[in-house]
Amino acid sequence: MTAVLLLAAVAAPVAAQQVATAEGRVRGIAEEGAEVFKGVPFAAPPVGELRWRPPQPATPWQGVHDASRFGHDCMRPVADTAHDPSEDCLYLNVWRPAGATDDKRPVIVWIHGGAFVSGSNVPAEASGAAFARDGVIFVAPNYRLGRFGFFAHPALSAEHPDEPKGNYGYLDQIAALQWVKRNIAAFGGDPDNVTIMGASAGGESVLALAASPLARGLFQRVIAQSGGGRTQLLGAQMLSADTEAHPSAEKIGLAFATSVGVGGSDAAALEKLRALPAEKVAGNLTALGMLFLGERSRFSGPIVDGRIVTAQPAAALKAAAALPIIVGADEADLGLNRAPDKDAAFAAFGPLAAEARAAYDPAGTATLDEVNGMIGRDRTMIEPARFAARTAAANGAPAWLFRFSYVAETQRGKPIRGAEHSSEVVYAFDRLGALLGDKVTATDAAVASTMHRYWVNFARTGNPNGADLPAWTPVTTTDDPLLEFQLDGRVVTKADPWKARLDVTEAHAKAVQ
Repeated sequence: MTAVLLLAAVAAPVAAQQVATAEGRVRGIAEEGAEVFKGVPFAAPPVGELRWRPPQPATPWQGVHDASRFGHDCMRPVADTAHDPSEDCLYLNVWRPAGATDDKRPVIVWIHGGAFVSGSNVPAEASGAAFARDGVIFVAPNYRLGRFGFFAHPALSAEHPDEPKGNYGYLDQIAALQWVKRNIAAFGGDPDNVTIMGASAGGESVLALAASPLARGLFQRVIAQSGGGRTQLLGAQMLSADTEAHPSAEKIGLAFATSVGVGGSDAAALEKLRALPAEKVAGNLTALGMLFLGERSRFSGPIVDGRIVTAQPAAALKAAAALPIIVGADEADLGLNRAPDKDAAFAAFGPLAAEARAAYDPAGTATLDEVNGMIGRDRTMIEPARFAARTAAANGAPAWLFRFSYVAETQRGKPIRGAEHSSEVVYAFDRLGALLGDKVTATDAAVASTMHRYWVNFARTGNPNGADLPAWTPVTTTDDPLLEFQLDGRVVTKADPWKARLDVTEAHAKAVQ
């Protein structure tokens, strides 16, 4: 019995110091050489009458909130998650250096990805422990997903007309940043030195926040990893421009309501929608569900609502505040292009078809799959990253552009076509062990350490460069050098070898937007 008690004592988590937030005191735990405060409420549970409302203030509490366990993931199809989903999910996690008090340390706020329908602030590869050990206060909030986070309906538009509508997930992200503004000094962070960072849908989110009037002043720097920047969004309400090919977000909301047996567009219909079980609202809204089960026609995603998102992404970036930015994408990033043959793929460029063929298939030897892959990735992620960097530079902000082409040595030779979408995340977090276990090689570890140190330096000073790192040259109004994390493990600033491809992609984007 004594031996059992001794083992239990050794395994028990070590409590961190208490921290007094504006809402009440919290006590976290010591973990992985840092202190972490898990499941801290930053807004009221968005349930019942608060479903499809902006986040409301969290209720203050008495005593000490136990912050040793993560909160719920935000609700989505149960089969699409490994961590207890719930509508009651507006919690965040804070990692800090052990013993940090009032040091005014830099802050990173991480917005997770997942196509706005999945993802979580708790996966092992996205732990903030490495950032905390390097002196950064790291904050990871959840935000509402799927139709809980992005939903429009005529009855919602009529209700509370003074409130912003539709992009509730973005409003959750803003509420988390407001929490940081109020509370991060108590954890040892500097509320005036905040970097927002995200990948995939998180990267798209931080670009949207950088341009949103409602987020102005809540952060000073941006890191956008595979966040696009040119995706056309739906409008909110049913206007004369609403068509079958380009429905409004309200029409999509009505289509969902009809699919679950709720007709009409009045307050009674909204009451029925709010009474639906959460599982019914979540439906089959996964990436596969959108592709193959018809959910795409019943989910708007982020929209141009006029208050949170005031313009299409390209126009919004041009009007955004001049904030220092790191932006980039992966070599084999996400992009769906399904032309039936190469002629059709190039014909989609219209008057630029010949230029596209010369850029993408100069020898005429590329396969259809290769051409579709290159065009899709360039349109969706790779050229928009360059566009975001160029736009920031034109606005007077320092901008650094990267491409991630590294694949872990033990993952080569498998059916992996280069560095795939979001593969860079675990490197930026310096968490390769969570992905590869004891298969991490010295080269793998060096690439992760280098990328992570760039990100830490940027959070500290607004410049990723450091004396012990390869020089990273910023983008200017006349030149856009690229820092590439190469497959051979070297990190090199160079002219973009894909410039011709991106130039024709950019010219086509300008012609159609």
